[in-house]
Amino acid sequence: MKITMKDGSMREAGFQEEPGRNAFRHTTAHILAQAVKRLYPDTRCAIGPAIADGFYYDFDFSFRFSEESFAEVEAEMRKIVKENLQLKHFTTDREKALEILEERNEPYKIEMLRELPEDAEISFFKQGEYLEMCAGPHVAYTSAMKAFKLLSVAGAYWRGDEKNKMLTRIYGTSFPDGNMLEEYLNRVEEARKRDHRKLGKELGLFTLFEEGPGFPFFLPKGLILKNLLIDYWRKIHTREGYLEISTPVILNRRLWETSGHWEHYRDKMYTTVIDGADFAIKPMSCPGGMLVYQMEPRSYHELPMRISELGLIHRNEKSGTLHGLMRVRCCTQDDAHIFMTPEQIQDEIKGVARLIDEVYSSFGFKYHVELSTRPENAIGSDEDWEMATNGLKNALEDLKLPYAVNEGDGAFYGPKIDFHLEDSIGRTWQCGTIQLDFQLPQRFEAEYIGEDGRKHRPVMIHRVVFGSIERFLGILIEHFAGKFPLWLSPVQVKILPVSDKSLDYAKEIEGILQSEGLRCEVDGRTEKIGYKIRAAQLEKIPYMLILGEKEVQAGSVSVRERESGDLGSMTVEELLDILRGKM
Repeated sequence: MKITMKDGSMREAGFQEEPGRNAFRHTTAHILAQAVKRLYPDTRCAIGPAIADGFYYDFDFSFRFSEESFAEVEAEMRKIVKENLQLKHFTTDREKALEILEERNEPYKIEMLRELPEDAEISFFKQGEYLEMCAGPHVAYTSAMKAFKLLSVAGAYWRGDEKNKMLTRIYGTSFPDGNMLEEYLNRVEEARKRDHRKLGKELGLFTLFEEGPGFPFFLPKGLILKNLLIDYWRKIHTREGYLEISTPVILNRRLWETSGHWEHYRDKMYTTVIDGADFAIKPMSCPGGMLVYQMEPRSYHELPMRISELGLIHRNEKSGTLHGLMRVRCCTQDDAHIFMTPEQIQDEIKGVARLIDEVYSSFGFKYHVELSTRPENAIGSDEDWEMATNGLKNALEDLKLPYAVNEGDGAFYGPKIDFHLEDSIGRTWQCGTIQLDFQLPQRFEAEYIGEDGRKHRPVMIHRVVFGSIERFLGILIEHFAGKFPLWLSPVQVKILPVSDKSLDYAKEIEGILQSEGLRCEVDGRTEKIGYKIRAAQLEKIPYMLILGEKEVQAGSVSVRERESGDLGSMTVEELLDILRGKM
């Protein structure tokens, strides 16, 4: 398809290419805005960008707009598509642009225009009667938008500032054909069913209260799940030679000034005053880890030193960005810091990459890798950044790991490798990261005595595998749709006595399974067995044992498996053999 660029030139771009896909969806946002202006002329337009799976547009309506109006708006959008309007590009000076926008009474566009340089050339796109101040690019004709759908309505503060007016954000998506749209909508519906907030409530895993927005409460079953992840994490890190520490949640401002976080991360930090001095609640654990390293003189014999921490961190996220366990204000970060000599860089990076691969593979995740390079707010010399970036590149190439380069998205203290895992319905999540840092060791004047007897500066790796335990749990809930593998299930076996006559036998079986380390429960309620089975199915229990008079007399169990259904009658030892094989 042809797209029109900011300079008015035309180029070919396929929908599968990001520039073409973004132009396609940005054009659909313009069609939405044109339809809204036709139907509700006094509406004011703000912004309408393309996003990962579609687009949105922010409007200032004079009435309360709701999804009930979607059918009317979509019908008008279809008319615009059928009209096959050309998106005509033109530029003008700032004064003329202001005149155009004032005539059309678009205050949000005027505010954006006034922030542009006085001599800026202002870009517009026109389709029929509709005019938009916009840099583009756009698809050349509206007829290309063959399949689209409006999805939801949300509130959005103008420019994301809670002090500004709340606008109405309409989300939508679009595709070149109806089959692609239908496939996408099916994925959206599947994602809705898997929503970790919904399943977390239904399965009794976690909850959120108004008294603590962004601060999750883990319920008994959810805490079992969280602790199982932590136990697994500790086991593999002990195997890999990591030394686990725990550092304080609150530390003095001077520490954060030394690390650079006070300058570069201050807006995300919670602060307090203790004995007249400024303190901050830690948003990450690396400065505390640095203090531990510096407790005593270090020798090259001790390096690499791998220090791990399940650090409780707090970040002042905006209320509008909070989302269940995915975006919280308090979480447990599975942090680790590796102090090493420059010669050890390659092996340590490769060791971390292999560890991350092992963990993701154990949960059935595929993943891809990105190398994020120096950002604008970086600290440190060009030479350090070049050495660090090359160190990461060389490790990836040694491992034969394909990677894409994400320019300018590194941490302020160093470049990083990001691992984006893919879940069971094709969504990607950035979780693991490896960050190579020459800066913090310099800022903290960290040292070790080298083989030559002289003092040297160590190099530091920051890395996480899960990222945040809470967020990774949210991803797992949706990945498995609440049907966790046996080893990870909070309740592995539900024992269902048919009547009170088999309740004692149920308790006996429960004791045997618990002695084998299995997590099981007896449903001793005076309900019919069909009701108990349905309840266990809703709880997504991997195995159900149905115990009636026949089982009591035979000393057996009747087994139902979550996916396969009825497995028939068997001895307890036969059941244990099955369960051991699944663990």
